Amino acid sequence: MHHFLKETDFTLEQAQEVFSLAKSFKANRLNCPQPLNMQSWGLLFYKSSTRTRISFEVGVNELGGFPVVLNSQNTQIGRGETIADTAKVMSGYLHGLVIRTFGHEIVEEFAAEASMPIVNGLTDFNHPCQLYTDIFSILEHLSPDAMDINALKGKKVAFFGDCASNMANSWIMTAAMFGMEISLTGPNGFAPEPAITEALKADGLPVDFTFTTTATEAAKDADILYTDVWVSMGDEAEAAERKAQMLPYQVTSELMALANAEALFLHCLPAHAGEEVSQEVIDSPQSIIFQEAENRLHAQKAILAKLVELNG
Repeated sequence: MHHFLKETDFTLEQAQEVFSLAKSFKANRLNCPQPLNMQSWGLLFYKSSTRTRISFEVGVNELGGFPVVLNSQNTQIGRGETIADTAKVMSGYLHGLVIRTFGHEIVEEFAAEASMPIVNGLTDFNHPCQLYTDIFSILEHLSPDAMDINALKGKKVAFFGDCASNMANSWIMTAAMFGMEISLTGPNGFAPEPAITEALKADGLPVDFTFTTTATEAAKDADILYTDVWVSMGDEAEAAERKAQMLPYQVTSELMALANAEALFLHCLPAHAGEEVSQEVIDSPQSIIFQEAENRLHAQKAILAKLVELNG
């Protein structure tokens, strides 16, 4: 069974096909193929969601399937039923399952026990659907006709803020996969953790990301500037301390000016203007955050369609 739990669960060739398919789905939204015809796909949420829920629910429907939206607290999972039992039961009803949850081990156990494809809609470790969306959005600018992943090679990504976060992990993995340079910048104590180095080594990818506490160093000559919220779900108790530590890493027009002239600003949203990014950057022509948000729909449809193909 082929699952999509991390960025490298597709080969480079398969990833190229996903981006090309996403382009086709976007161009022909009202007349796209329906590989999920007569299929029911579950969307299981342990965490609240806006973009993940809407994009997957609409996407499953547009591919001809029926989305079944589930909240972990409103199922027997919330009353102690094991993941193993839940995965086996759901496999009898559903053709696939998207999960947005906390610990990465949850999606891994679902994948081990289920007889249907599992899609990681977000864990505390990574967010692969978002990263495929980000790469698709970048390719729309770098290689709009061919969507050629070779256009990514050597491009510099600068990541600002919590560099031990799931989004930072996903960018480290994705940069290594597509031959991009990545420089992460944040306060001491928020550097990438050993788990991402172990994940790179496990997939045979180079461990060549850099971390600096100097934001200007990361921004210099960057092609992509990326940030995320300073206080993720579950970290609310540390909000005041985190905001004080992270302030020097706000993405501002001054930092954007250090990047390449055609550099793009991306953010997985929701954004907090005046915290991780200035309103001026959000509103700038270099910001593609709303294009990026829309592209969740098209990229995720392509991921689902590719999984259906791979699983026969």
